[in-house]
Amino acid sequence: MDPRLSLVTLGVTDLEQSVRFYRDGLSWPTSYTSGDGVAFFKTWGTVFALYPIDKMAEEIPGGTFKPQAGACGITLAHNCREREEVDSVLLLAQKAGAEIRKSASDTFWGGYSGYFSDPDGYLWEVAWGAFPIGDDGHLVLP
Repeated sequence: MDPRLSLVTLGVTDLEQSVRFYRDGLSWPTSYTSGDGVAFFKTWGTVFALYPIDKMAEEIPGGTFKPQAGACGITLAHNCREREEVDSVLLLAQKAGAEIRKSASDTFWGGYSGYFSDPDGYLWEVAWGAFPIGDDGHLVLP
């Protein structure tokens, strides 16, 4: 199997509110139209999607899959090319309605990062350092 992460989908409680946050607040490109039922956003390397969490739960029969929006043991990350961009992205997210969960500060691993949560409580780390971003928008790993 190729090591590939093609699509990340967040189960959201209010699709229209979440679309407004990512599309209008963070300026992420999407072709979403109200009523589509799912929103896809074009990002560097991976497609990002929003889908109603109750519909997500219906896809796995038997009631064994009980998705819950919000912090759930993972974080999503937006890595910046420049240290100063971290503060700018956090401010943009806050203006869009995000809650700043941790202001940007120096990290133990030599970088600079902070955290915000989106309207459903999903945690995003905004970071700079450790791994540079290549011309193709991907992290350059050792």
